[in-house]
Amino acid sequence: MIADVVLASGDSCHFESSAHCGFPAPGPEIFVFDTWFSIGPFEVTKPAFLAVVACAVICAFFWAAFSKAKLVPNRIQSVGELGYLFVRDQIARPMVGAKGDKFVPYFLAMFVFIWLLNFMAFIPLAQFPVTSRIAFPALFALVAWVIYMYLTFKNNGLVGGFRNLAVPSGLPWWVYIILTPIELLSNIIIRPFTLTIRLFANMFAGHLLIAVFSVAAWYLVSPTVVGMASSAASFTMAIVMTAFELLIQFLQAFIFTMLVAGYIGQAYEEAH
Repeated sequence: MIADVVLASGDSCHFESSAHCGFPAPGPEIFVFDTWFSIGPFEVTKPAFLAVVACAVICAFFWAAFSKAKLVPNRIQSVGELGYLFVRDQIARPMVGAKGDKFVPYFLAMFVFIWLLNFMAFIPLAQFPVTSRIAFPALFALVAWVIYMYLTFKNNGLVGGFRNLAVPSGLPWWVYIILTPIELLSNIIIRPFTLTIRLFANMFAGHLLIAVFSVAAWYLVSPTVVGMASSAASFTMAIVMTAFELLIQFLQAFIFTMLVAGYIGQAYEEAH
């Protein structure tokens, strides 16, 4: 992806070139892809293809890890068990409680899937964080929202469900006149929106920053002290941002999963 941006800017487009071209700053266009082919009403683009590949990789990994689980695990089973225990002990049980264990497969699948879609930015030939396309975070948030709403009303009933969503306990009656609509709006509409935007915006901004510094390293390079120093500084920042983005990719997958677990935990709280 970044290489494509550099090539699109032109091999002779440098800060001190005779062409005097301006800096070809990467923009939203690096997140737009042509349709490869169509399957009925569905158009297959690079992000969609990468999502299918990620799904296939995850299914293959967990099938290999647990289809023939052994008492003394092999390496791949050990890695799978470590992932399972991490999600169970750091996300499911702290956020949902005793009932969290039955949601571990869902949390684990979501966490690993989001993490791998994020990590696609650094896989050769892929080089694109799939979650920087807002449709993918929106789909994860929609699934989480449906589960959250279903469990809320299933466990508390219709009236109790709305009380769970909109009526915190222990407040003066007149506060509820203002607070109840805010709580209802927050839990039903704002939560899936913020889940989507948090993941999308972090991946979008991180990929764009790395692209900007990478293109700047190419644009500024020239046979002068200033040009080489500026290019080296931009290249260094690209490396630093890449290392930082590796951490952000993991954290965003973890935070997204933890927030979803928190919502499901709230669905099991008794109506106040």
